[in-house]
Amino acid sequence: MLKKQNETTVSGVSPYEELTGVYTIDPVHSMIGFSVRRAVISDVRGIFDSFGGLLKLNGSQSAWSEAHVSVQTESLDTGITDRDARLKGPDYFDSSTFPLMTFRSTKIVPVGDDEFRLVGNLKIKDIGLPIEIDIEIGGAGRDAYGLNRVGFEGRATLKRSDWGLTWNTALETGGVFVSDKVTLILDISAVQVNQAAAA
Repeated sequence: MLKKQNETTVSGVSPYEELTGVYTIDPVHSMIGFSVRRAVISDVRGIFDSFGGLLKLNGSQSAWSEAHVSVQTESLDTGITDRDARLKGPDYFDSSTFPLMTFRSTKIVPVGDDEFRLVGNLKIKDIGLPIEIDIEIGGAGRDAYGLNRVGFEGRATLKRSDWGLTWNTALETGGVFVSDKVTLILDISAVQVNQAAAA
């Protein structure tokens, strides 16, 4: 079982020494999604079914870690076909023109026990802007195949209009149909590459 070491970094956050290595995101056991307020009174939630990513983790020096993620915008699914078609169309993601949404980290900052702030560049529709994602390590260990895994959850709040996702309409009762504020939701399981399974 992977565990935190007793030593601490300068920041006082215990490092995950044994997590050091290169990991790939396991899409079968991971989720990348979002939540946005609709018509003032309810939330719409969606997920992306196709994505991949590479994590370069340094358990003793978290600032040296990196994250690279790409998402196929055409894979968006909110559970309603007509709504998905609009979101994939030119009013929002314009998936036929911009098939990929990407994230590249620039900095990882420890902020507490098992908690980090992942700073990086999110590119949507060829617009790249900085975002900060609050990350919490969920656990780490060997899976049934003897491979090292790490899991974490993350959230970030962003304004969709900053990336050109601007369509909206006014409501008769006041306000707008779709909130500009979107919550990005991550639930990630990653497996270490270039390792031999335990006997």
